[in-house]
Amino acid sequence: MDIKLDPSRDDLPLMANTSHILVKHYVLDLDVDFESQIIEGTIVLFFESGNRFKKWSSSTEVACRSESNEACRFRMPEPCQIPVTSTKTFSSKIGYDDFVICGKGGKDTSGKDGNHGNQEQASGISSSKHCCDAGNHGSEEFLLVLDCCDLSVLKVEEVDVAAAPGIEKFTRSPELRNQIVHDLVALPADRWREQLDCYARCSQAPGCGELLFDTDPWSLQIRKTGAQTATDFPHAIRIRYRTKPQGRSVTWTSDQSGRPCVYTVGSPINNRALFPCQEPPVAMSTWQATVRAAASFVVLMSGENSAKPTQLREGYSSWYYYVTMPMPASTFTIAVGSWTEVKPEICSPNDLAIERSSSPSEADFRYVGFCGHMEYPCRFQNASATTQKIIPHRVFAPVCLKSACQETLLPLIPPCLSAAYSVLGTHPFSRLDILIVPANFSSLGMASPHIVFLSQSTLTGMSQLCGTRLCHEIAHAWFGLAIGARDWTEEWLSEGFATHLEDVFWAKAQQQLAPHEAQEQQELRACLRWHRLQDEVQNSPEEMQVLRPNKEKTGHVSDSGSSVIRHGLNPEKVFMQVHYLKGYFLLRFLAKSLGEDTYFSFLRKFVHTFHGQLILSQDFLQMLLENIPEEKRPELSVGNIFRDWLESSGIPQPLQRERQARAECGLAQQVSAEVSAGDAVHALPSLPPRAVGPALHLWRGARDRRRRRATTVAKWVRVNRRPRKRKRKDREEVFEKLLPDQLVLLLEHLLEQKTVTPRTLQSLERTYRLSEQDAEVRHRWCELIVKHKYTKAYRDVERFLQEDQAMGIYLYGELMLSEDPRQQHLARRCFELSKEQMDRSSAEVVAEMLF
Repeated sequence: MDIKLDPSRDDLPLMANTSHILVKHYVLDLDVDFESQIIEGTIVLFFESGNRFKKWSSSTEVACRSESNEACRFRMPEPCQIPVTSTKTFSSKIGYDDFVICGKGGKDTSGKDGNHGNQEQASGISSSKHCCDAGNHGSEEFLLVLDCCDLSVLKVEEVDVAAAPGIEKFTRSPELRNQIVHDLVALPADRWREQLDCYARCSQAPGCGELLFDTDPWSLQIRKTGAQTATDFPHAIRIRYRTKPQGRSVTWTSDQSGRPCVYTVGSPINNRALFPCQEPPVAMSTWQATVRAAASFVVLMSGENSAKPTQLREGYSSWYYYVTMPMPASTFTIAVGSWTEVKPEICSPNDLAIERSSSPSEADFRYVGFCGHMEYPCRFQNASATTQKIIPHRVFAPVCLKSACQETLLPLIPPCLSAAYSVLGTHPFSRLDILIVPANFSSLGMASPHIVFLSQSTLTGMSQLCGTRLCHEIAHAWFGLAIGARDWTEEWLSEGFATHLEDVFWAKAQQQLAPHEAQEQQELRACLRWHRLQDEVQNSPEEMQVLRPNKEKTGHVSDSGSSVIRHGLNPEKVFMQVHYLKGYFLLRFLAKSLGEDTYFSFLRKFVHTFHGQLILSQDFLQMLLENIPEEKRPELSVGNIFRDWLESSGIPQPLQRERQARAECGLAQQVSAEVSAGDAVHALPSLPPRAVGPALHLWRGARDRRRRRATTVAKWVRVNRRPRKRKRKDREEVFEKLLPDQLVLLLEHLLEQKTVTPRTLQSLERTYRLSEQDAEVRHRWCELIVKHKYTKAYRDVERFLQEDQAMGIYLYGELMLSEDPRQQHLARRCFELSKEQMDRSSAEVVAEMLF
């Protein structure tokens, strides 16, 4: 494709021509080899041609590059209006340092040009002098374009689905292979087991002709001689390929017990370096996968079934997963490692009841209401699923973290799932696996269908960080997965909702909490987020502060279906929390304006209406305002919300007015009594772990602003000012027990102080046992240590940099900017110890800081 992109600054291309042909199902058959760090096997793609879809017209064109630089022209359309399942844009991002050209055969042909036609290299795509019109006119051959990166494609062939046993029942003309695939794809939802079985048998059918293919840095291009339209193109093809160790969709590393593992990392390029696929949001598909690995490994995956291993030849096992709800290929997740399943030491009757729950049969799907999505076995139409408060769940972790999971994580899952159900209703997915991923995971959490990744940082301290993060990821089951953005630039539709709902879920999950206490906790978290948002808008490019950057063109794609994601590869984007924070405050504003009972009643209705579909901002806002009585929505309109919240940079004016008028909440006042009620506390955000050079100004600016402001201190300042020797009659200060969020606020107050003595820091650590608190608190504690060169606690900084890599990048910068030789030596030593296992882009950022 003749789209020239700078991988450090430009947008992310989605190259697949989904307007002409759509993948409806993937069948993966893969082997995982830890010695070579390669995943190899086949993927069979089942298509439906795009002439079945609603088309839009436009005159814009993009070019598709071949080796000879002849272009295959594609026209640009308006967005496709297919009601399909959602997508989720992951908060954890990865940077780039180079482009790798996909190769052919056993050798890595990175950086080389070449024509690939399996056995017929001389007649490869690149040699064609014809203009390949994917719009199905003229005599030129149709070109299938798939998103593909960092893969070695070995062979592409048409699958003879007519040769699969038992397939003849789908058509009277078994020689019409595309008709067979169409009939298979069109099977009704209540025959999903039969459909999966037929897909599996078809995927094992012999090939009936190799296809010509070529690759460039972002795509795999395939054609069949004589196939002039998408309708003529084979609707079942098999691709044999292998991943590359440096591929950006998966990370090969070691877990906390030192055992090898590999997992998908939530890369901005999504899964195109794991398998060739269609990336645009409209490309919703189902999948089934068989994965083989050494018998000592456990394979976890996005799948509706709780897979068990099947013993193969000596020393190897096979794992099989499937999904019947159409989902974006970007949400496919896999993790292979020596995980151990963590179970309660004592099983309660409730645990046993949940464990006995299994995937529903076809008979369970009794239609209890109308759904607007494409047909699939929907839990919202399953009478038993609609009353299931707690779905079956499993926890996996390295063996060394088993006790921590039993103590901290396991008890939280049932109340958090139940709380989510009480707010939003039916769980969209039938089960949930939770995996504690390796220390190099660059986020606190990541949600995918049926599986959640959590950082080990969530297991330390009290239960709050673990509980709130778990609630955030559970919320993504509804917003981000079951309902997703039709335009990936509208990330607030996923992250804003999850951030707002995490507080609501967590308040309900704490069953002993009185309503006024829950409200106080939420107000305190709003206070912390308000200050983070202020820092964000003061230290980031204005164009990246806009939640709906494409404005009236939101959702538009090219005539072929290809598009670009604005700022998708921009390194500064990994710093941005705007879509979390502004989205959160917008939803909080709407809930307060309409009344929480009214708002959440509407939200349940919205979920029931739009689950299984992609949405734009206006879909949510228009339905909200249509369902609210006129008297309950003063001055609210879609246009006003677009103007004030979604299409402008900076702090929204309604939020400015609301924060200025709001009195300090009780929990914040309690902290002020410990330190000061004077200045407003200005909390520095927990910056994401990935950064690139330009992002250094974010934390430099925040640090300088923080040092310029000083607060008046009360108890702790009095402690700090006392002489080393004092008279016995001086009274001892009595300090309150504080919640983790209050401790964060307290430490932010103390970070305002120009000087804090070692004696005060020692007393502070003893009083609150800071080294045993959760990662958010320890992060602020480490900042205090670094700022005031408290050498006795440098071990806490070293531990944080090693064990909390999802939050540690900022500290490397602080250590280097201090210009203290001992601190700089500490930073370099920690980096040397962890750089081999560190997330690649994080390692690049730290190296830039250190050297």
